Amino acid sequence: MRKSDYKVALIVPVYNEHETVETFVKTVFEKLEAEIEHIEIVFIDDGSKDDTVQIIENIQKEYGNISLIKLSRNFGKEAAMSAALDLVQADAIVPIDVDLQDPPELVLDFIKIWREDGVDNVFGIREDRSKDTNTKRVSSEGFYYVFNKLSGRVQIPSNVGDFRLIDRKIIDILKTLKERNRFMKALYAWPGFTSKGVGYKRPERVAGNTKWNYWKLWNFALDGIFAFSSLPLRVWSYLGGFIGVLSLIYMFWNLIKTLVLGNSTPGYTTLICVILFLGAVQLIGIGVLGEYMGRLTEEVKGRPVYVASKITGPLSKQLPKGMSNTCVGISYNEETKK
Repeated sequence: MRKSDYKVALIVPVYNEHETVETFVKTVFEKLEAEIEHIEIVFIDDGSKDDTVQIIENIQKEYGNISLIKLSRNFGKEAAMSAALDLVQADAIVPIDVDLQDPPELVLDFIKIWREDGVDNVFGIREDRSKDTNTKRVSSEGFYYVFNKLSGRVQIPSNVGDFRLIDRKIIDILKTLKERNRFMKALYAWPGFTSKGVGYKRPERVAGNTKWNYWKLWNFALDGIFAFSSLPLRVWSYLGGFIGVLSLIYMFWNLIKTLVLGNSTPGYTTLICVILFLGAVQLIGIGVLGEYMGRLTEEVKGRPVYVASKITGPLSKQLPKGMSNTCVGISYNEETKK
C-alpha cells in the first residue's frame, strides 16, 4: 500500500485545441476532484496558433491547481511529454488527451491499482475502437505487431497509447534518457518494473479534429521502429548474401548452358530486369542507412528536445534549483547540478 498523502498530475499536451480545453477541465474536476485530494492539471502547449493559451490562462484564474508549460514553437507531442516529465514533481503522472477520448474517470482505477497493488505502470487498453476507421484500426494493429517483432526486449502491448499512470521512480529514470528522437510509448516500457493494463471503450472526440493524419502517423511509426531496433540494418546483410547466392547459381547455370548448348544471344529484357532489381535493392538499403544516419546526426548535434518560453501556475513555484521558468531544455540534470 502506497502512502495516502499523494499527489497526481494529469499531463495534457495541446496543439490548437481551443474547442476542447474548457470542456476537458470541467469534466476532470467534476469526476476526479472529490476523489483525489491533491490533483493538478499541467497543460503543455506545443506552439498553438489559435487562442488555446489564452483560454488556459483564463481558466487558471478560476482554478488554482492548473499549470501551463508553453513551448516556444511546435516541437511535437513527444517533446511536449518530455517537458512534463522533466518538470512535474508529482508522485505519479497521468498523460491524457484533451479531447476526452481517454476517459478521466478511469484515472481512479489507475490510482487504485497503483496504490493498493503497488503497480508502477498502469496503462489503458483500448478494447473497443469502433469509433475509429477500419484503416486506422488495421494499421495500428499492424504497427504494434511489427514493432514488437523488431524491437526484441522492449515490448508494448497492442492498442495501448500514452494514457497511463506512471510512478515517480519510472519518471526519474526517464529523465536521465538523453535521446532526441523519442518514442514515448516504448520509453515508458523501457525501464521495466511492474505493469498492468485496464480495458476501456474509446469514445469519440468531444470537439474539434485530430491533428494526426496518416502521413504523420507513418513517420511516427518509423521513428519508433528505428529508435528501438537495428534489425532493419541487419536485414540488408542477409538480403545481400541471399542475392549473392542467387547470382552464383545463375552464373553457374549460364556457364553450363553455354558449354552444353553454345553461346546464344543474351536477352535484353533479362539484363534490364536484373539491373533494375539490384538498383532498387541498393537504393532501399541506402534509404534505411539514411534513416539511421539522419537520426544519429540529430543526436550528435545535441540540440534541446524542447524550449519552454513560459511556465505559469503552481508548477512555476515548484521548479528545481537552477531551472528557469522562461527557458527550459533537455539539460534538466545538468542544470540542477550547477
